[in-house]
Amino acid sequence: MTAILIVKTGALGDVLRTTSILPGLAQRYPGARIVWVTAPAAVDLVRRHPRVERVIALDPKDPAAARNCAQALAQEGPWQRVLSLDDEEPLCRLAVALADPDAAPGVLSGAYVDRDGARRYTQDVAPWFDMGLLSVHGKAHADRLKVENTRSHAAIYAAMFGIEMGAPELPLDPAHSAFAERFAAGRAAGLPRPWIGLNTGSGGRWESKKLSVERTVELAAALADARGAGFVLLGGPEEAERNRAIAAGLAARGVRHADAGTDNALLDFAAIVDRLDLLITSDSLALHIATARRVLVLAFFAPTSAAEIELYGRGAKVCSTASDYCSYAKDADTSTLTVERLLGPALELIRAR
Repeated sequence: MTAILIVKTGALGDVLRTTSILPGLAQRYPGARIVWVTAPAAVDLVRRHPRVERVIALDPKDPAAARNCAQALAQEGPWQRVLSLDDEEPLCRLAVALADPDAAPGVLSGAYVDRDGARRYTQDVAPWFDMGLLSVHGKAHADRLKVENTRSHAAIYAAMFGIEMGAPELPLDPAHSAFAERFAAGRAAGLPRPWIGLNTGSGGRWESKKLSVERTVELAAALADARGAGFVLLGGPEEAERNRAIAAGLAARGVRHADAGTDNALLDFAAIVDRLDLLITSDSLALHIATARRVLVLAFFAPTSAAEIELYGRGAKVCSTASDYCSYAKDADTSTLTVERLLGPALELIRAR
């Protein structure tokens, strides 16, 4: 039996979208045993996937924990494939402890620490890592590659690992589906269909990923006028005040809405997204949850790359036309993400659902 170890932590959305490689790995290595190492906060995004035997929670910034994990995993080996998809030094050391690229070429794919203590990555993953912080070409060239790239994360990863491109998957526990059912029967009772989720914030880090409160309200009002839709406000703890402002704006315009709250457990949040007819969202975790749950998506982009996002024919993208699009600047210009540009695609998706 082929034993495959995947090391992927990082942002929650990045972990979830990386599950797109699992169907292809299972097809290439029939009967493979797949173990996934990820951050504690991301465990729920992987633990119920039918292709994953076990998930190991590991703080990527804890060198001692990474060493202990490597020792334990070495006892389970040998590992025929180790996919090391993060660039934190403890994780790079974990990967090379299990699959030394000098001793066993072809077993390790991804980032590792060489004999001189420098972080490097194997040549087969250059199409992705060349665009990142670890790029051998330097940051300026990596940034240019990001802008020039036209392939999605899923397509790049599939090509790197020699597998068919798959889609992410996020199975839900019955308890989480029941939570969404209670929301539908409670706070969302009587909300007219179609249900359109508004996830237009982005937490505290990426101000330029957001659609302003005012434009969010204007867009929802225009959609309500056109389709009589009901709206579900979504977000995390950092969106609490913002969502209250959106709710006040919607109420002032007579737009029917329900606030899903901003303190939901991760899979409870996913279960609410699963009930939507359309999600309007920034480049965020909610986008990847909707993709994994096969919910229609209208996503907008300013500082980050739209090309990297694979919607699998179930959505549309609206990109900033400003000169700093895909600059990964926290203050990127979002002024071209207008209500007019967002309204048309939203209506088309609703008609096509």
